[in-house]
Amino acid sequence: METGLKDTVGIVPSKPKHKGGRPKIAIKREAFIRVRLTATEHFVIAGRAKEAGMKISDWFRSAAKAARVVARLNPEDMQIMRMLTGMANNLNQLTKLAHKDGLLSVARKCDGLLTEIDQALKYFNSDDR
Repeated sequence: METGLKDTVGIVPSKPKHKGGRPKIAIKREAFIRVRLTATEHFVIAGRAKEAGMKISDWFRSAAKAARVVARLNPEDMQIMRMLTGMANNLNQLTKLAHKDGLLSVARKCDGLLTEIDQALKYFNSDDR
């Protein structure tokens, strides 16, 4: 009498069958950052990625990792900016005084002020801040 079911007595279990497909990635990128670009920015970035022989996303990741970011002005920098503003005001007042009293009487005051302004500007132009 035949039941229509296969006889499983004679089957030997073998290795699990390989389903195929792409191997699993060791490090999976799960986080996303959305960046809105103008058409010009996209064109420039796409061109640079193409020159490097990379996908845009790969180029963007590489550029972001290698970028050096200088922070906005901190409180110390803001204080120096206020000081520069005050020095510029003082310089303007000294210029008016020089026109009124003569140049030689103001020359010494201007020299010291210009030295302070030069030091402050060198600080802002350096990469050490």
